[in-house]
Amino acid sequence: MSRMPSFGTPRGHNGSQHAAGATPPSVSTPQSTAIRDCAAYVGGRRLQGHWTYSEAITEVRARAEGYVWLGLHEPDTEQIQGVATTFGLHELAIEDAVHAGQRPKLERYGETLFMVLRPVSYLAYEEPDTLNEIVETGELMIFLGPDFIITVRHGDHSPLTRLRAQLDTDPDRLRMGPSAVLLAIADRVVDHYLDVSEQVADDIDDIEAAVFVAHSTVTAEQIYFFKREVLKLRRAASPLHTPIQRLVEGHSDLVPTEVRSYFRNISDHLSTVVERITHADNLLTTLLEATTAMITLQQNTDMRKITSWAAIIAVPTALAGVYGMNFDHMPETHWTYGYPTILAVILTLCLVLYIVFRRNRWL
Repeated sequence: MSRMPSFGTPRGHNGSQHAAGATPPSVSTPQSTAIRDCAAYVGGRRLQGHWTYSEAITEVRARAEGYVWLGLHEPDTEQIQGVATTFGLHELAIEDAVHAGQRPKLERYGETLFMVLRPVSYLAYEEPDTLNEIVETGELMIFLGPDFIITVRHGDHSPLTRLRAQLDTDPDRLRMGPSAVLLAIADRVVDHYLDVSEQVADDIDDIEAAVFVAHSTVTAEQIYFFKREVLKLRRAASPLHTPIQRLVEGHSDLVPTEVRSYFRNISDHLSTVVERITHADNLLTTLLEATTAMITLQQNTDMRKITSWAAIIAVPTALAGVYGMNFDHMPETHWTYGYPTILAVILTLCLVLYIVFRRNRWL
């Protein structure tokens, strides 16, 4: 993960704490079932107590400093409507956040940025010739405002709980505002791209080694399946380059200059990922072509062998067919050595054909 320098010394908690001893309601509301965490940050430190998102944003705006980080997991339209009203989120962005299925992108709605990321995870396989999924993708939407950041996750493989816990121990970073959280999330997602692309590259090396061994069990279908998995990784990583570059270039004043410079590092890592994916895709294309060529060559070899043996078998078949017509006046039918002579002729012709085909490497 990219490291950001410390800016000043940590400040203690200032301002009043949320009502002492406050606890969340014992019965979950329809909205709370989608909420994974909600916290208010002032001076880079998380305010103690349990907060609803409406209480948290009211506290932050009353203090005229700090921000709210709200985490949601697969909310439906009813669950996110209250959030949209409280934070003033645009209806088009809300629709994207609920229904998912979006490409990585960055859009601006008034004073709010809406960013879509596609986190990935790696699923190991047992053997190179298996056909199980190896790249799993999710979806992560982020609403960034002057005093809030809202994350909406789809999928179970990319939780932000650990990242939030790490950031809670680094008030210098959190003091830089909600854009620092956006930076940390984007950095984590791209770091996963690096890890997954490296593991995929190792898998491709295994497949390449398995393709060119004698009696290989790797088929063109399996390589094509793997190529589709690499395509999933490409669809997650490649479109993200433009949104990150826009943040680097100062697309919004919600991302200050001191944070913007670190997005340049993410952009460099993302370029590395795209290069790895391109190389992996090209290598898989080459392996697919090589496998197809090997299959064609094997089929040609098999056809030569079949043709050779068919020609050899045709000799006794032809002679046996002639002398099996049971005519009385046929040459040598009553000769004492006729039968062994015909057998000798058959064996000689078959042997000659066998030697010819062997010299021509048909057998």
